[in-house]
Amino acid sequence: MYVLKFGGSSVANATAISGVLDIVEGVAREDRVILVCSAISGCTDSLISGDKKALESIRRRHLDIISRLFTGEDRADAAAEFFSLFDRMTKAPAAEAPAFGEVFSTRILARKLSCEGYSTAWADSRELVVKGDEARTTDNIRAFLKANAAAQMVVAPGFIARGADGKVCTLGRGGSDYSAAIFAAAAKAFSFQIWTDVPGIMTCNPKIVPTATTISKLSYDSALKMAEHGAKVLYAPTIAPALAAGIEINIRDTFQPSDPGTVIGNAPGPDVCAWTGVSNLPSENGNQRVFLSFEGPAAPDAVIARISACLKAAGIAPLQTGTEKDGLVWAEVRDAVLTQACRAIHREFFEIQAAKTLDLYIAGNGAVGNALRKLVESGAARKSGRHIRIAEISSSRDFAQRVLQTAPRHSVFADCTDSEDIHAFYVPLLEAGINIVSSNRRSLAVPFVEYAAMKQAALQSGCFFRYSTTVGTALPVLESILAGAMAGDEPESIEAVVSCTLNRILSEHESHTGDSFATLLRKAQEEGLTEKDPRFDLGGEDALKKLLILAREAGIPLEREDVKVIPAFSQRLFDCSLDEFYKMVESREQDLAGVEADLQAKGFRQRFIASVRKDSGSPGGFVAEIKLVPVPSDSPFYRITGTENVIEIRRKFTAPMVIRGAGEGAGVAACGVLNDILK
Repeated sequence: MYVLKFGGSSVANATAISGVLDIVEGVAREDRVILVCSAISGCTDSLISGDKKALESIRRRHLDIISRLFTGEDRADAAAEFFSLFDRMTKAPAAEAPAFGEVFSTRILARKLSCEGYSTAWADSRELVVKGDEARTTDNIRAFLKANAAAQMVVAPGFIARGADGKVCTLGRGGSDYSAAIFAAAAKAFSFQIWTDVPGIMTCNPKIVPTATTISKLSYDSALKMAEHGAKVLYAPTIAPALAAGIEINIRDTFQPSDPGTVIGNAPGPDVCAWTGVSNLPSENGNQRVFLSFEGPAAPDAVIARISACLKAAGIAPLQTGTEKDGLVWAEVRDAVLTQACRAIHREFFEIQAAKTLDLYIAGNGAVGNALRKLVESGAARKSGRHIRIAEISSSRDFAQRVLQTAPRHSVFADCTDSEDIHAFYVPLLEAGINIVSSNRRSLAVPFVEYAAMKQAALQSGCFFRYSTTVGTALPVLESILAGAMAGDEPESIEAVVSCTLNRILSEHESHTGDSFATLLRKAQEEGLTEKDPRFDLGGEDALKKLLILAREAGIPLEREDVKVIPAFSQRLFDCSLDEFYKMVESREQDLAGVEADLQAKGFRQRFIASVRKDSGSPGGFVAEIKLVPVPSDSPFYRITGTENVIEIRRKFTAPMVIRGAGEGAGVAACGVLNDILK
């Protein structure tokens, strides 16, 4: 018998529930399953509040789940059952309303499993689980399982029960874990799995310490100590039934089902001290106690001395220290320095101290920021001989200001946003001794005087200021231009296909895939390859930013107004709504295809090229433009496809240099940012 428990985030919507069903059905190939579930995320709080808007939102969310999981008569039956349950909930005593969240979610799951062909029984925990009476609860569950011996799937609500007085009640926050443990013990299950939204019990709360890692194996005792002292992943009462029955608890990540997670069991104590985790709880006087738990022999006084020393090195004076029980010591600190204290203790006991450690502050937790975080956490920088410690990752508007005020000198600020105003902090950050790495081309495509001020601030402060991924993602474009310019071989001209969006659409359209230009553009927009309004790309805005950066690295003080931009379409298509724009582009499909056919017949292809070249006869001494250009078959731009970038650099003394490669992708950009950090 398998017992699987899923939390609220695991069943938050139809997509998440589909993932749950995949996991459950995989396990069902081996044995019977008891499936214990929480209410969908946010449901219980809404039911407790009784707010009409919140209740209406809960009603809509469940109906949306039903609409997406079921079809035909099954959908109608599921909706009818939900309406009946919802009506009963509105008429039930207020104290019983919170119990309906788990009923809603598990009735939907039981019905879906039945529709999938599994013999399924729904177990009403309000009838089976008697709060405070495990003996009666065990008898009730065993009797139910015996009466439903033919059921391959048993689905039960977590969290809810009845009291000795027969009234419906709950088991407290986190009670679904406890419910599942009771079912596992009663059923004498050989596998008890708690599926949640984190990859097991971690060495610290990753929201506080981003470098926290998963603990692969933990004793019941250590897990209980951590749960009782602030670790949120496991509800402390869950451990007792599993321990009494000798059943291991496996905590897994619903969204990373291949990850083995944490196994809690009768692990023998290690011969040497092994640190298990850092957690925290508020103290009675409004401060915070930070706990360090460990297994094996250790002298508490020596551990406390080590904690005090690492806190002192971080500029934190502990208010007091002490021991809670065997294998648990603590330091009390002010609430304002909780994050720094947890990070200092975690760093001291769990992280590798490299020859050189860089504190990294990542602005932007979107695709690039998260890809960078995963790269750092995977230890990708290890070969460099340096250790990168992620101090914080955030998308808040005041993050740069906070870094400026709190980050130590020589830290690294990585701008992985697409913010148009975060560059205002670049000079102050550099002047404060904080290095900057940026993948945000908006921050570099500012007026030249601001660009020059950033470069000057970096030079005067001795900090590095790197942004190679702003053009060509991870291609060595800017590095090549700058190296030549510094050696006296300045570029005479630069031509570049750097609009990933237009290049993909043009190359796919000319290959006669069958899709119209408008269809290909819409696909690119849906994939997030374009701006929200793709006309920004068609109008050359993205290419313009990149050309400004390219030219400035070559020593040309290019400004926006110096660049002649000829959009891919006439101005009329830019002055209408987006829907009208797509209709007009679709209506011109025959003309667009005709132009391509004529060019191909002559051995040419269209490419959207950004260029700048020195010209002594022009104002400023250069000419810059962005436009669609027919290129012959011997051009380096002729054969590129998809989101590739190609940059051709012509110099005075050396042969032309052509750089070609992937120009798009969060993973590629993150690799480039990491390389900039480690140079």
